[in-house]
Amino acid sequence: MIEIKGLSHSFGTKQVLKDVELTIPDGTIMGLVGINGAGKSTLLRLISGVYDSKNCVKYDGNDPMCEETRKDIFFLPDDPYYSSTSTPNKLFEFYAALYPDIDKSIFDRLIGEYRINPKHNMRNFSKGMRRQVFIALALAVKPKYMLLDEAFDGLDPLSRKIFKDAIIEFVENENATVIISSHSLRELEDFCDKFALIDNNVIKSQGGIAEHVARLCKFELAFTEEISKNRFVGLPIVSLDIKSRFVTIVLEGDAEEMRTSLEALSPAVMDEMPLDFEETFIHDIISGRGEQ
Repeated sequence: MIEIKGLSHSFGTKQVLKDVELTIPDGTIMGLVGINGAGKSTLLRLISGVYDSKNCVKYDGNDPMCEETRKDIFFLPDDPYYSSTSTPNKLFEFYAALYPDIDKSIFDRLIGEYRINPKHNMRNFSKGMRRQVFIALALAVKPKYMLLDEAFDGLDPLSRKIFKDAIIEFVENENATVIISSHSLRELEDFCDKFALIDNNVIKSQGGIAEHVARLCKFELAFTEEISKNRFVGLPIVSLDIKSRFVTIVLEGDAEEMRTSLEALSPAVMDEMPLDFEETFIHDIISGRGEQ
């Protein structure tokens, strides 16, 4: 289990994170989300031990810099290092010196699924191909804790599917913990158990993705006459868009209860619309800006 308590971090006078509190149980896939510059990469570096967490991060009670803990952590940054002469096979040999239990069969299988020649120089690979090599390495290491920064970046749809299937299988088989940051929220929604949203230097919200999405509901309504926002006073409005007789409204609460409340306004037509994690993320960020 990873426990983060009272974690703050600054670069000079610029505060990036403030009083971060997170508990991530074993066997969890957590999506780390936020706008550009929110602090996702910084948080992953603090969790992994790249930056000093000042004793605010614990792995089963141990510091991430503890020798016994280090062997259980694999951190894949957004732009991982490789030399001008690196091939996938040479890179595997380098990581084998750091992680003696690395599994070559897993690496070879994934490299084969990605159709990458393990003897070719990686400087000639696309960004997506290099990402595929490092993903294969991460899974071959079989760490207890896998930290991935923008892991979907550069991957085509088939590569993303191979990656997600491999992560799910890995977590199920090893009871491992995966934290993954990504701008592709629809990808995270597909396979993450939990999420943490960073905004304004703090963890603004966290929990189960399905439960978080289910707390909101969206309706489209049409009326026989022009309508004003005053008609909707008293409702738990997250967003309201009115164009003459037509209304799109997002509410916080049980969908059936909200439907009953809206029916009392006598719309000519009313339809409930689907909501996904990306849309709830946007509403969370906008509402946070409104609270400032």
